[in-house]
Amino acid sequence: MALDIAAVRAQIPALKSGTARFDAPGGTQMPAPVIDAVTAALTGPLANRGQTTEGERRADGIVVEARAALADLLGTTPGTVVFGRSATQLVYDLSRTLAKTWGPGDEVVVTRLDHDSNIRPWIQAAEAAGATVRWADFDPESGELRPEHLKAVLSERTRLVAVTAASNLIGTRPDLSALAALTHEVGGLFHVDAVHYASHAVVDLVALGADTLVCSPYKFLGPHLGVLTGRAELLESLRPDKLLPSSDAVPERFELGTLPYELLAGASAAVDFLADLDVGARGSRRERLIASFAALEEHEDALRQRMERGLADLGGVTLYSRAERRTPTLLFTVEGRSPAEISRHLADHGIDAPAGSFYALEASRRLGLGDTGGVRVGLAPYSSAEDVERLLTALKAVVS
Repeated sequence: MALDIAAVRAQIPALKSGTARFDAPGGTQMPAPVIDAVTAALTGPLANRGQTTEGERRADGIVVEARAALADLLGTTPGTVVFGRSATQLVYDLSRTLAKTWGPGDEVVVTRLDHDSNIRPWIQAAEAAGATVRWADFDPESGELRPEHLKAVLSERTRLVAVTAASNLIGTRPDLSALAALTHEVGGLFHVDAVHYASHAVVDLVALGADTLVCSPYKFLGPHLGVLTGRAELLESLRPDKLLPSSDAVPERFELGTLPYELLAGASAAVDFLADLDVGARGSRRERLIASFAALEEHEDALRQRMERGLADLGGVTLYSRAERRTPTLLFTVEGRSPAEISRHLADHGIDAPAGSFYALEASRRLGLGDTGGVRVGLAPYSSAEDVERLLTALKAVVS
């Protein structure tokens, strides 16, 4: 079924301001059911997890449900779902843990396409262990990160490859299964940043070939926190730094301190909201998520194509999102105008389209945009055709 965009928008309180929001790649607006779930968690009794008091049982139930919901979203099992403050924090923790087994002669591969949260933690962990960092490039003309780019820097010394499932800057979706196969052929681990990808496509840990993977619920209608998952046998083998009395079980072994129960309740509600995007979907939550993401991709792809046609009709606009497979996230510049100037003009017309490199600093530099970057417009489940027309009309006024 097609996405009922009016019904979706009616459940997003922030849209009542009338602003056309193209800032979703930096974080989406929350639907009322997610906000209600956070509120409900905070207004009932809560305590440290346990089974004795009502507060303990409520806290435990929230955590159990959140692990189940995120497992359904990511194609994994609840016992491998780890929660943290952010994806960045979780990658830092994971990199330091894995680096305990690295040493001189070992090699770690990062890519020029990635957000810095999937680059710097690995570089710093490798440097601390005396390991070597190798860089996989991407083609700035096409925006593609191809298997040959990775193969060129792999060796029998490769211990880990870190790569994005979708670029938060230009939307490129590399062929992860092919990249994973190359990595595993040389005996390396394959870590995937799915923070941007999980907002637009069904995640399947096994199908992607990922050994570990991170995402952030606030990118897909949820609250601010991070999620890590991975192969169960790998997580069982890792020994992260932890407090002596804290649980040594997986996934608790990787979680520092008391979990934010209210945010976990919101994350569960966000997954349920996504599963209900296709009102005709039936079956398990995972099955409904697959159907709903198919409807979402159809909706977003149609709007993306309209934006691309509209931008192409404007003189002096350069579009950098060119990969064959990409998310509905477009980066562009306008000749003779700074990205910040274009972003301010759009904001004055009630359109949120931020400018910058968005922490994808290496990608921005490789594209020849330096640290300034460009203007980024990204779609979400609540993006409408009317939003797109407002964007193109406002850009036409400043470009012509």
